[in-house]
Amino acid sequence: MTERGSATVELALLVPLVLVLLLAVVEVAAAARTQIELVAAAREGVRVAAVNPDPARALAAAQAALGDRGDDARIRVHRPHIVGRSAEVTVTYERRSTLPLLGRFSVPLRARAVMRVEQ
Repeated sequence: MTERGSATVELALLVPLVLVLLLAVVEVAAAARTQIELVAAAREGVRVAAVNPDPARALAAAQAALGDRGDDARIRVHRPHIVGRSAEVTVTYERRSTLPLLGRFSVPLRARAVMRVEQ
């Protein structure tokens, strides 16, 4: 076997490994982006909960901030009716892998935001 032939074989063996590694990095980046969206939705929901006594409005605000993911996410709103106490919004979402090459798996993601009730 020549030097050139062995380099070709090595390249042929490494390309699939590099491709799988690259896809794994993309999947982790997508999960991180989803986590950032959950944090933003929880913050939006708790902002509404802090100034509005109706928990349904905070729930709707968090769902709207999530967009398409709003239907699949579990959103819990805790809003006491005492000014100065803490309102809390928790958003939970099960992120499923979109790349079948890496296997079908899911990652549970959760975000929580707390703010004092103003009104």
